[in-house]
Amino acid sequence: MTETPGLEQPSLDQSPYANSDAARNAKLPQGLKSSPSIPNPNYPHLGFNPTPGTTDTVRDLHKKLSTCAKTLEDTHELVTKLMEGSYWKGDAAVAFREQLEGGPLQLNLKNAARSIRKAARQLARWEGELDDFQRRAKKLEEEAKAAQDAVDAAKGHADTAKSNPDLDGKGNRQDEAKKSLTKANTAMEEAQAELDKIIGRAKSLAEEHEEKAQYRARKIRGATDKLAPQEPGWLDELGEWFTENLPDILSFTAGVIGLVALFVATGGTAAAVLLLAAAALSASALTMRLSDSEVLASLKDGFLNGELDSDFWGNLVSVGGDILGAVPGVAAVGIGVRGTMSALRASEEAVTLGRVMTTLGTKTMSEAKAIAGLGNTTLDLVVRGASNSAKVGEVVEITSASLGVVTAGYGLVSSAVDALDNDGAKDSSTGIDGARSILDGGALIDLAQYVF
Repeated sequence: MTETPGLEQPSLDQSPYANSDAARNAKLPQGLKSSPSIPNPNYPHLGFNPTPGTTDTVRDLHKKLSTCAKTLEDTHELVTKLMEGSYWKGDAAVAFREQLEGGPLQLNLKNAARSIRKAARQLARWEGELDDFQRRAKKLEEEAKAAQDAVDAAKGHADTAKSNPDLDGKGNRQDEAKKSLTKANTAMEEAQAELDKIIGRAKSLAEEHEEKAQYRARKIRGATDKLAPQEPGWLDELGEWFTENLPDILSFTAGVIGLVALFVATGGTAAAVLLLAAAALSASALTMRLSDSEVLASLKDGFLNGELDSDFWGNLVSVGGDILGAVPGVAAVGIGVRGTMSALRASEEAVTLGRVMTTLGTKTMSEAKAIAGLGNTTLDLVVRGASNSAKVGEVVEITSASLGVVTAGYGLVSSAVDALDNDGAKDSSTGIDGARSILDGGALIDLAQYVF
């Protein structure tokens, strides 16, 4: 794809200074890469352009991509009608369908249209963000100009104070001259500090611009993955799929274990073991999600910038589900550690590593059994008034867990099968999991009461 101003990948400065400063320069935001000796007509007082890019170019590219996506969508619709036989009949139509039947044309058209549409949406968002960045940069340039004028004026006063002949004299006139010089120097230092502060804010803006540009570039690359199909071996494909979807695989496995626990474990050691295993998997999935820069950027954009798109809700529900799955196990281990420390302090026997581990295991397992037997306040409210609330509550709990396994399983399958990779289905799954999280979250109330 053609590079868009403001979305370019960092590259080494090709100025004469590159040989000595290349490594340091490569880490800088785009707006800070230029050599200080290169004039910047748009930001002469800042000395650099903190927000490179052209909104007109981004807008033009967005329009072209949107038009391209519309053309592909129309073509896909036409080919679909031709293949169904409702739009074109006769021997030529039959020959046409025979040539295309079983081929990748329809799927490729659908994927290409969808990918380009996604890329166009990211460009539209970048246009608005870039415009806001540049508006802020212009305001900083205006502030820097005023600050530079103040520095120049203060420097002029200081130079005048330095040239005062009374400085070489004696008595009160010399004292007054020295006071004037000190005051002028202080004013000049304060004016320079204010200018430095503004330039520092401009550098922070350049870093913010770079971070957002890289985020949008990653989203565009992700949107256009299907435009250039690759043909790796099946083992490579499996390894890549497993790596990309490992957090979802862990969450799915944790959900299966939780569902099994509802059927085969009514309490005791089995329930405790399943609870700890599911919690460990959920904690691992949560750690991987929170270490993913794209997940963090999506959540940040949603909470701070109001970008409440499908990615935000999907990531929010996934992270929330992993937290709900991990908390019971973390609580069991935490209380187990606390109980172990108390028991060891009260004992007169020598403390060894083996004794510590044995006591910790026993205490943790005991707490896991107790936590596994806790109720769910929200579930109790849902089934309140039912003729057989215990039975109804069990059905609701099993149904909720089963839906979680189904939606998680669908997510994994759809990531491997293009025909099932549907935005509408993903949004529906997110809605179901969000509702389940509200229901499951009621268990945290009972857990908090138990812990505290």
